[in-house]
Amino acid sequence: MGKEGKGLSVWGLTMLALGTVVGGSFFLGSSVAIRAAGPSVLLSYVIGGILVYFILSALSEMTVANPVAGSFRTYTEQAFGRGAGFTVGWVYWTGLVLAMSSEATAVSILLRGWFPALPLALLGSGIIAGVTLLNLLGAKRLSRLESGLAAFKLLAIAAFVLIAAALIAGFGTGGAGAVGLDVVRGQSIFPGGIAGIAGSMLMVMFTYAGFEVLGLAASETGNPGVTIPRAIRYTIVLLVGLYLAAIIGLFLLLPPARVSEQVSPFVSALSLYGLGWAGTVMNIVLVSAILSTMLASVFGLGRMLRSLAEEGHTPAWMRDRADIPYRGILISGGAMLAGLWLGMLLPQGVYLFLVSSGGFSLLFSYVIIMASHYRLRKRHGGPLIRQHGLRGYPYTSWIAIVSLVAILASMPLIPGQGGGLAAGVMFVVLFAGIYALTALRKARGTGRYQRRPLPVPAARVQMEAAEELEGKRERGQGIKKGAGIKQGK
Repeated sequence: MGKEGKGLSVWGLTMLALGTVVGGSFFLGSSVAIRAAGPSVLLSYVIGGILVYFILSALSEMTVANPVAGSFRTYTEQAFGRGAGFTVGWVYWTGLVLAMSSEATAVSILLRGWFPALPLALLGSGIIAGVTLLNLLGAKRLSRLESGLAAFKLLAIAAFVLIAAALIAGFGTGGAGAVGLDVVRGQSIFPGGIAGIAGSMLMVMFTYAGFEVLGLAASETGNPGVTIPRAIRYTIVLLVGLYLAAIIGLFLLLPPARVSEQVSPFVSALSLYGLGWAGTVMNIVLVSAILSTMLASVFGLGRMLRSLAEEGHTPAWMRDRADIPYRGILISGGAMLAGLWLGMLLPQGVYLFLVSSGGFSLLFSYVIIMASHYRLRKRHGGPLIRQHGLRGYPYTSWIAIVSLVAILASMPLIPGQGGGLAAGVMFVVLFAGIYALTALRKARGTGRYQRRPLPVPAARVQMEAAEELEGKRERGQGIKKGAGIKQGK
């Protein structure tokens, strides 16, 4: 867009993506996937990494061909029309706003353990205000802060892998019992079978979710054709590599039966070997992880709202004319505050029903990314760019779409996620209905204008013009007839 955003480098963009992806869902939510699939959850993470690679490759191809601020929302509109672009943009924005208001509540609960005198509402409001104001500094300054937070999270995962390796090698075990291969010996690799892997895929994809910010940041880079593909490769390698290393370390330290969904599996593993300080350290990591995710999410929310405004999908006053989408960021922050207070006013069940739509909105967006890429590339008659396209098209497109739809359909099988599917579908129907009603109203208004009788002076002018045109036509025909008679002589 403007000069402010052109400073985003490959590393800054990678850290922005990792800042969004690596959050509480991995440090805490991975326990749900481990309980469902046991050691075979490693296969789930590999499958999830392959799906992310397909989605990011498709997004990269469209982004390099057309690096716009609206990213996948704009590509959806190009592929399926304005109604689809309107619906996808608002479903994504609403779901992510509600999810981030919930994240603010989660980090407030963690912080209140250190500051018990502070009210939960005050802590949550302060966090949302802070991440919103930091986003007003612009993409270049934000990427520096995000790089620091993302690096801290990645170092925490790397540190766990190193500690696990030391414990497996026999250093500092303190006679805690089995360690290394002895932990998994005699265990079933596929305790839940195919159903266990399928049941874990939802939580695994949640731990990968957030990478779409790479597309939303495309217009903030100086050379998207080089920066975006490189950032995607670095993101994939770091994510999949660290995730797999950390999960392998977990299984070599902690039997799956001892994994609790209420406690981070990393804390449980380290505490088992006398590292009691792990709980405090992990809380610090969790706080930084959630704050980092919120910072990067507000970045994406502001750009998404600016894209909606530029296409006329919002009231005119929401449009940003500056390099930094100040209005989009402030409105998104205000909506997150409203979501936070909504959670304190509504019954808990109703609020959780709405908040759980966040996961649906992300997976729904990934389905749309793949479908839009498939249609645009088919319409184009070949790859959208000379290089960095989706390999294996169209088979990889079909595999990704079918897999993502299957994961969405499995949401009711995971405790607490059935409401996410219902709420997400409700938002899709709601926004599609709003667009349809608005379009119908505009069409009727246009029809009334066209059927309105012409004023008398205007009608008279048209009649006189028609008579003059008819006279010219008759005179022209007479000249042609006279010429024909002369030629006959």
